[in-house]
Amino acid sequence: MTLVLGIDTSCDDTGVGIVELLPGGRAVVRANRVWSQTVHANYGGVMPELASREHVERIDAVMADALREAGVTVGQLGAVAATSGPGLVGALLVGLMYGKGLSQGLHIPFHATHHLEGHIYAAASEAELQPPYLALVVSGGHTHLFDVVAEGQYELVGATRDDAAGEAFDKVARLSGLGYPGGPAVAEAAKLGDPRAVPFKVPLAGQKGYEFSFSGLKTAALLAHRAGAKPEDLAASFQAVAVKSLVQTSVRAAHDLGRETLVVSGGVAANAALREAFGQTDLRVVFPGRGLNTDNGAMIALAGAAAIRSGRPGHGLQDGATAYAPLATS
Repeated sequence: MTLVLGIDTSCDDTGVGIVELLPGGRAVVRANRVWSQTVHANYGGVMPELASREHVERIDAVMADALREAGVTVGQLGAVAATSGPGLVGALLVGLMYGKGLSQGLHIPFHATHHLEGHIYAAASEAELQPPYLALVVSGGHTHLFDVVAEGQYELVGATRDDAAGEAFDKVARLSGLGYPGGPAVAEAAKLGDPRAVPFKVPLAGQKGYEFSFSGLKTAALLAHRAGAKPEDLAASFQAVAVKSLVQTSVRAAHDLGRETLVVSGGVAANAALREAFGQTDLRVVFPGRGLNTDNGAMIALAGAAAIRSGRPGHGLQDGATAYAPLATS
């Protein structure tokens, strides 16, 4: 048995998780504690400097909460994993240095972990993932479709040309006065609206590749808002088309590549309409467990456990924080 500590401070959530890696290779989440910062609601988006300060102030308390939830002590930890990128550099440095300090102080392996790899392995909390399979990471900062050919080996199948899906949700929520964060606000308002009220077009319809685009859809939403569309109708119509774009492109890629399993993770993966739409496809679709869709430490611990399971040695003490870090380039 190995207890893996995971730390994520890539944006505005301070996440610490603990995963138990069993002898047979199965990883079980023992703790997942997240402090979600609220100060950014005043600005309609994340303020990097404020995020960094909040991480510094909260990480000790979140760490203590995670240890209590797992019922373990620091001395029982067997490995540490922390996000090194991509993300806000100042915010990343808080968790990265914290993890490195623990690793050196406890004389245990350290794994500098890719944030998107963490999102992919978040789904391992719910089902066994045996490559090859596709993984759609869809959040406020990312919309990427990967072919996971083996543990730790990724090929980029498609990505957004412009805005991430979650970013578009935030912008639509903001212009409609629905609040922040935008994803939950739009989803809630959409329950009261007509998804056919605003005739949005599906972005990149008819393309041969597997790219995504939300900038044009965001602009169309702005024009509809200026034309007097009701906020709930705008939310419902926008959500319906965004979901349709994500589902159609991902399913087509899976069929073309012969993949039967699709992992869908990231903050937008919590959207009920998206889950319902994927549930109506012919694929085995795996979503992360409760509390693992948005940024968290348990997903980083799960990625660290996967690295240990596949024999990848602990490394990364020399790795720094980086804002741009592709998981795969082609």
